[in-house]
Amino acid sequence: MSGKQRSPRHRPWSVYRANTFDLSAEMMGLTLAGNSQDPDEPVLEFSLACSELVTPALDRKPTSFVAVSCTTPPQAFWTKHAQTEIIEGTSNPIYLSSIAFFQDSLITQQTQVKLSVYDVKDRSQGTMYMLGSAMFSVKELLQDKHHRLHLTLRSAENERVGNITIIAWQIEEKRDQRAPVARLQRGDTVNGRMVLPVDESLTESMAIKSKSASLCKDTLLKAVFGGIMSRMYRFPTTDGNHLRILEQMAESILSLHIPRQFVKLLLEEDAVRVCELEELGELSPCWENLRREIITQYQTIILTYQETIGDLHEYKGPSFKSSTLKAEKKLEFIPTNLHIQRMRVQGESGYDRTYDVVTIGAPAAHHQGFKGCGLRKLLHKLEEARKHAGSGSIGTAFLPQDVVKAKELIGQINTLKTQVCYYAERLSRAAKDRSANALERTLVILTEKTRQLVTVCDSKLLSSAILALAAARPEFSQQGTPSPSSSSLSPSSCSPSRSPSRHPTSPSRLATSPSRHAAPPDSSEGSKSKRTSLQADWHEEDWEKIWLNVDKSLDCVIQRVDRLLLRDKLQSDSSSEDVFLLANDEQSNPIKKDKSPEVEKTSPGEWSEALYPLLTTLTDCASLMSDKAKKAMVFLLMQDSAPTIAMSLTLQYRRDVVFCQTLTALICGFIIKLRNSLCDNGFLRQLHTIGLLVQYEGLLSTYGEELAMLEDMSVGVMDLRNVTFKVTQATSGFGPDMLPVITGNRNGFNVRVPMPGVMFDTLPREIQNGMLLRVQPVLFNVGINEQQTLAEKFGDTSLQEVINMESMTRLSSYYDQFKEALPEDCLPRSRSTTSLPELLKLLSQNVNARKSKNVEILWQAAETCRRLNGVRFTSCKSAKDRTAMSLTLEQCQILQQEHALAPQVFSQALDCMRSEGCRRENTMKNVGCRKYAFNSLQLKAFPKQYRPPEGTYGKVET
Repeated sequence: MSGKQRSPRHRPWSVYRANTFDLSAEMMGLTLAGNSQDPDEPVLEFSLACSELVTPALDRKPTSFVAVSCTTPPQAFWTKHAQTEIIEGTSNPIYLSSIAFFQDSLITQQTQVKLSVYDVKDRSQGTMYMLGSAMFSVKELLQDKHHRLHLTLRSAENERVGNITIIAWQIEEKRDQRAPVARLQRGDTVNGRMVLPVDESLTESMAIKSKSASLCKDTLLKAVFGGIMSRMYRFPTTDGNHLRILEQMAESILSLHIPRQFVKLLLEEDAVRVCELEELGELSPCWENLRREIITQYQTIILTYQETIGDLHEYKGPSFKSSTLKAEKKLEFIPTNLHIQRMRVQGESGYDRTYDVVTIGAPAAHHQGFKGCGLRKLLHKLEEARKHAGSGSIGTAFLPQDVVKAKELIGQINTLKTQVCYYAERLSRAAKDRSANALERTLVILTEKTRQLVTVCDSKLLSSAILALAAARPEFSQQGTPSPSSSSLSPSSCSPSRSPSRHPTSPSRLATSPSRHAAPPDSSEGSKSKRTSLQADWHEEDWEKIWLNVDKSLDCVIQRVDRLLLRDKLQSDSSSEDVFLLANDEQSNPIKKDKSPEVEKTSPGEWSEALYPLLTTLTDCASLMSDKAKKAMVFLLMQDSAPTIAMSLTLQYRRDVVFCQTLTALICGFIIKLRNSLCDNGFLRQLHTIGLLVQYEGLLSTYGEELAMLEDMSVGVMDLRNVTFKVTQATSGFGPDMLPVITGNRNGFNVRVPMPGVMFDTLPREIQNGMLLRVQPVLFNVGINEQQTLAEKFGDTSLQEVINMESMTRLSSYYDQFKEALPEDCLPRSRSTTSLPELLKLLSQNVNARKSKNVEILWQAAETCRRLNGVRFTSCKSAKDRTAMSLTLEQCQILQQEHALAPQVFSQALDCMRSEGCRRENTMKNVGCRKYAFNSLQLKAFPKQYRPPEGTYGKVET
């Protein structure tokens, strides 16, 4: 029987064209071993179709589905394995969902399969009865020449009620075994199942080159994802072929792993903040009281973080947080219902495409509640409170840029101080080893880092803060210092720094006169003002002496190293000319004349002894300057935060919670995108050139609590701009060694992603060398439920409009960067007739159009993201119901636009995925019920493309 032969009892199966082959008895066992070259391949897959179904009521055609159960001897009971979608009103249904047995199903040739056909009388109520059933063994199906079985369906009374056809899907074995080598080298994936198992000794590099990395078998992905559910479908195409669809859903261990790391970093950052405040030294009573108050506030938040870390480590539940726990205090840093949704599409021509979407409940502070506002409004209120803080008796509200600069200075000073000390130690080691090359190389780096530190400390903001801190000391207060508020010296409100311009590369600052402030204060000022001014002059001159000492110490080190190297060079040369030069050098440096002859001789410790005191002086001076500068910046930040400290820390905690959820989802998306694109040179080039586009799709309404959730989510997504990624080589293939590691603080987090060596070696040199990979986040939101109807009629949709317009601007900017830096062939190919610039133009038009529930924004934003090599994220309140509708719609749209899905089965395919796909199981994982949390009244307000089939929804917990 050819692949196009018609079945005599029902509509032609030609659109599915199953290619079959002869199978000897000894080969059947191998068939069920699966395909080790493609671990996502099922060991057995078959499709079902019924014909001539009859019902007791002859005036009604059945609405049917098939439930599949199996049993393997010696098991004496039946286990339900799967079921098809429901097809309404036909006696000859052809089911699109295929029945797949994967490698963990443990079926054998002796496995018995029972097919029970049910007639559904009322889908909304779920009332049904069994129309009839049939049974067969796996061995029967494999032994049949064409791997087709035509069985009679019989009722409980043994009456014939119709027929059922089973067609096993097999590899086009004979043709593919004779496939030319050139075709195999192009990486074409064989469509179907291999009969002979592939040798397990195949190298990992072959798996890397495959078009789809398995969630359950890939070395990297299986370390990150688990709990995988799979569903399979066979959909007809416009050209009479078929598409093979593998739908998968996986949770991630990162749901817990990332929050544990993140909260620990927050705890350490705030603990450092407290230590910095404690180390400020003695302050006058009014400032001391202020410091105590701020430290108390920080200690409260630190205690909360400590409790959270304990709760996260004690948690022993599943590696995802169900929607019913989204307001649980102990788990508030964990993202809600985080999953990877994958659709793998294989065509008969050999192509193999994978589409991944990260689904996550809207990142929001559910436990803290939504009393009329979320993060956006809270941030605005904080700014307003800061503006009015200057009139208070304590603290000073600095300009935002001053605060940012102060935080940057603290980070730079800490880093450069550490580097100066490190390279000073390296220089000392090189001197001890008498390595001239190492000495010269290290001196260059030490000089650069020291002068960078001096330049950073040469700041008008820093000079002002040093004077303010000096004014807050008790000794200054006893001599008539102003109150804390009046002693705050913001550079925005005081005169320019009186220190002269300085050049970081000048060889020495010894010529600078320390007493250049000779001009007396205005004679009209009182004696108190004169005393204050003189003290300010003294403190400023004292500060300049400190950084001048650093520069002077560096010059001494440079001169001593130069002399040591020159002497070493001359002593190694026995020519008379060199001896003469050495004599001249000794004459030009009288200090050497006082030395004893023994010192002039080369001794093993001479270099080390000569440099050690100078390096000690340099590091001591650098530490003194760094500590003084850091304390001044800490004091500035203390002044700035004092008036709003309680409000600021409460808001910061909420922001931390939201950001942690968003960050966890981002890391999942980055890892799976990078793994799938190891052979996509265009994407990798785009990644290290302009960064990764990440597009969040929101389905939240702008009414009630969801409005505040949207505020939280929008801030969390935008905060991702402070995240960078760095790819490293994993130390081993052990799972925990391939989990990402987070470093940094609230000013910027870096995520280190380890990869197995064989994968790491395929990356571009730029990424291998540790280039930091940036992220460009965008968020497009369109509310679709009944609450959005209320918002549009009686409320306010401006937040949604603002968010979409802001994201449109960033998306356009990202594409402009792409056009400037990269060629078009870096992007994936698309069958769409709409060019990318046209698509962006349409999206912009829809974003600016005031149209009710304009879901075209979501469709066009998602397509733009895919065509720009971006990572997709989809969110609603719990990532369970509206998210399921959006995801399944997106999957079917992709199949139609990119893979020629036959338009006449679009609606059936959509209902099939919604009723029997992975997202239906997601509802079961979250609330213990296989129903979407909608009711009929709600769904009338939904756009029609987002409505689930009858019988799949009902009133359940969300």
